[in-house]
Amino acid sequence: MSAFVGKYAEELIKNAKYIATPGKGILAADESTGTIGKRLSSINVENIESNRQALRELLFTAPSALQYLSGVILFEETLYQKTSVDGKPFVDVLLENGVLPGIKVDKGTVDLAGTNGETTTQGFDSLGVRCQQFYKAGARFAKWRAVLKIGATEPSELSIQQNAQGLARYAIICQENGLVPIVEPEVLTDGSHDIKKCAAVTETVLAAVYKALNEQHVLLEGTLLKPNMVTPGSDSPKVTPEVIAEYTVAALRRTVPPAVPGIVFLSGGQSEEEATSNLNAMNKLDILKPWTLSFSFGRALQQSTLKIWGGKTESVGKAQRTFLERCKANSDATLGKYAGGSGDSLASESLFVKGYKY
Repeated sequence: MSAFVGKYAEELIKNAKYIATPGKGILAADESTGTIGKRLSSINVENIESNRQALRELLFTAPSALQYLSGVILFEETLYQKTSVDGKPFVDVLLENGVLPGIKVDKGTVDLAGTNGETTTQGFDSLGVRCQQFYKAGARFAKWRAVLKIGATEPSELSIQQNAQGLARYAIICQENGLVPIVEPEVLTDGSHDIKKCAAVTETVLAAVYKALNEQHVLLEGTLLKPNMVTPGSDSPKVTPEVIAEYTVAALRRTVPPAVPGIVFLSGGQSEEEATSNLNAMNKLDILKPWTLSFSFGRALQQSTLKIWGGKTESVGKAQRTFLERCKANSDATLGKYAGGSGDSLASESLFVKGYKY
């Protein structure tokens, strides 16, 4: 059986390719209301809609920053919000700046019965109808996060298969409704395993995911992959960006078909500086990479900006300049041209959270 070719095929291929433009990447601003609450409480700002809107507006209207982005993933609330100054829908602000709006469509993880704390992702109820509505509202791509963990006997075969099948089912439903699916099988960094173990698990997971995508007739040219970088576990000694780059690119070359236009990494709790340096090292590798290697960062694009803003109107300008710096740094990294940080301590802070939920 060949890949699904519906009425949106050409548009899906064009949009996926556009999001994967070298020099550009994705801002993940799709934190759920609970998750953004944690971000806001870290700067003593109340979790109310006006504050959530203010943070997103700060990011989306940061002068010159959007030129380094090809997509922004939104939470459902944000998809319908407007700027406070002139009441312009955020979707229009993004589109006018050449940035495609995306939408988080999963409903979070739930425990997978019969396993040792492994999870599967929920959100299939009315997914097709929701995708149609989001497309009407201006979204052109979607995101669905599956989570796997490394342990003595994890990830189990059950967890690998359930999450691969779920990602494939989500992807084909998105494509039938005009949205480019970002396929996100995240292998968590939690643990004391070494980088070789992470590489082996990542390869096994990705192989299962692409088999499932193929079986469910997903048009690979109209998708993007959002994987973890291959790193040692959070309780293991760190390694250099060059080592991470070698293991990550090898794992991807063994498992990800060249039909996929772009791979946009999640930052997975790395510091802003680490995430950028690792991405840069991958793009500097002198080896055939048939897809664009870019970023889809949440915390690794926002953390310093959030701290500097602190909910204060007078700090918006400075916070926006910081956001611009991070966008530019990651844009450079997609081209292998990032020269390294300014030694900024904020950008070097670890963003790791054990068993990260979102």
